[in-house]
Formats: sequence, structure tokens, C-alpha cells
Amino acid sequence: MSNIFEGYERQYCELSSNLSRKCTAALSLDGEKKKQKISEVKAGLEDAEALIRKMDLEARNLQPNVKAVLLAKLREYKSDLNNLKTEVKRIGSGNLNSAARDELLEAGMTDALMASGDQRSRLMMATERLNHSSDRIKDSRRTMLETEELGVSILQDLHQQRQSLLHAHNTLHGVDDNIGKSKRVLTAISRRMNRNKWMISAIIAVLVVAIILILYFKLK
Repeated sequence: MSNIFEGYERQYCELSSNLSRKCTAALSLDGEKKKQKISEVKAGLEDAEALIRKMDLEARNLQPNVKAVLLAKLREYKSDLNNLKTEVKRIGSGNLNSAARDELLEAGMTDALMASGDQRSRLMMATERLNHSSDRIKDSRRTMLETEELGVSILQDLHQQRQSLLHAHNTLHGVDDNIGKSKRVLTAISRRMNRNKWMISAIIAVLVVAIILILYFKLK
């Protein structure tokens, strides 16, 4: 989950609880004090709406699976905010006398405030569950990053092994070239040796014939 969203969410929950307490306090006030308290609540409602808009923008920029969960939470927060607005309208709807105010409080306001408190409690529990889910997502992401790092390390090792094999191949190719050159040199030497051997044999044959002729003419 986005840390920015969590920050806005925390601010909204605190502000919503504070506004609910102010609504309860406004029931026991009259005149200017009541108007001042209602004005404070209305100003707080504007801040709450601004926080909800910020959360909405932040949620829509996240991944689809996370966005769907956060938008569902936002619907709950908007419902909670609408309940607060309804409470403010009922409180500021007229100058109620003490009896009427007590009757209103006993008839519906207490239930509304309790329902709002219960709703906020459910929202906080849902937030905790989502935070746990966020932690699991973070753990999964960390595991994925570790796996990715391991894969990159393996690829680097394979690349180094490939470079080593290419170097070995080039070395063997050079050895083959040297062996080929050595073979050609040995072949040339062998040919020269054979040629020299035939030349020596021819010279020896000529010398033998010359000696035979000399002996023949001397003995004749």
C-alpha cells in the first residue's frame, strides 16, 4: 500500500473522530457557542473532503489490485463523511429547546453517533487487515527482488563462463593454426631432405661410375 495513502487515511480517521466528538459537544450548547462549534465542524468537514480527494487521487495511481481495495475503503469513508454531514445539518437545523434537544438525542442522535463510531471501528479493523495484506505484499515483493537478484547473478556467472569458453576456443584455434604451420614446416623440411637424399645418391652414383671408369682405363 502507498505510504502517502496511509498518511492521508490516518489523518482522516483522527479528524473524523474529532468531528464526531464536536458534534456531540454541540448538542449541549446554545446560541453563539453552538454556532461556533458547528462552524468548526463544517471547516473540519471541508478538510475531511480534501483528504478523501487526495486519497482518491493517490489510490487511482496505484496498481489495479491495490487500487480496487483502496477505492472500496474510500466508499466507506465517504459514507462516514456523509453521516457526519447529516448530523451537522440536524444539529444546526433550528433553535431547539432543551426538551426537544433531549428528545432528538434520545430518539436518533445517540444511535447515529454510535453507528458512526461502530462504522469507524469497522474501518479501522479493515485498515489493520489491509496493513497486514500490505506487509504480505511487501514480503512477496522483497522475495521477488531477491529472486531477481539471484537470477541476475546467475546470468552474470553464465556470461563469465561464456567468455571463458570463447577465450578457450580462441586459444585452441590459435593452437590449431600453430600446429598447421608446424606441419607445413615439417613437410617442407621432409621434402628438402628427400631432395638432398636423391642428390647425394646421384652424386655417389656418378662418383662410383667415375671410379669404375678410371680403374678400367688404368688396368687396360
